[in-house]
Amino acid sequence: MVTGASSGIGAATVRLFREHGWDVVGVARRADRLAALAEETGAAVFPGDLTVQADVDKLRDYLAGSGPVHALVNNAGGAKGLDSVEAGAIEDWAWMFEINVLAVKRVTSAVLPLLRASLTAGPDAAGAAASADIVNITSIAGHTAYLGGGGYNAAKFAAHAMTEVLRLELNGEPIRVIEIAPGMVQTEEFGLVRFDGDAEKARAAYTNVPHPLLAEDIAATIVAAVELPAHVNVDLLVVKPVAQAAPHLVARGPLAPR
Repeated sequence: MVTGASSGIGAATVRLFREHGWDVVGVARRADRLAALAEETGAAVFPGDLTVQADVDKLRDYLAGSGPVHALVNNAGGAKGLDSVEAGAIEDWAWMFEINVLAVKRVTSAVLPLLRASLTAGPDAAGAAASADIVNITSIAGHTAYLGGGGYNAAKFAAHAMTEVLRLELNGEPIRVIEIAPGMVQTEEFGLVRFDGDAEKARAAYTNVPHPLLAEDIAATIVAAVELPAHVNVDLLVVKPVAQAAPHLVARGPLAPR
């Protein structure tokens, strides 16, 4: 199951898992985009708002009736604004915490029993150990603070901490908890959401940046981590374009040896 599946990293992850032969359920708010993704990939889809508990409950019931769940990718998230802590709108902070932290908690609480249920069959026909995966997509903003980060830093730091605690809580169970923290990824919507629909500001963040990451690059890291042998856990994978040394330090213009 992949959340935030209607665009960007989520949609790319659904596509790649399907290419690798997985049955996939893509979850997002926009039913029209999910329908197009389903037609393109053959994935199952579930429209729902993960900040609403009733929708998460319906999703849990749908998954329970559709077969075993082996992997959960908590990808849905986003940022709003580049305001200071002092000036940032509390509504923007609340939205960022709802989608980046509380929605991940809601979905994890709902799906974890289903992941456990998938493990009861034991080793497969080839003798491979049963395992299940929770993959949380955070951000380098959850590891390094930067000017203008404010609420997004706070939300992603919280998501990182929640992931670490979950791994401690699940110690002793065959459930891997994986955190993938992307840096600069050029997708069609992240910047538009952050800058309240201002396409020019969204594009400017990537101006003259040689080869920012694409959604497909992060999808590749997600699928690779999940498809490792069951005894191998990628605790944390930080993925940045070569041009980005830190959230606040991005090379613009061609890369060249000094």
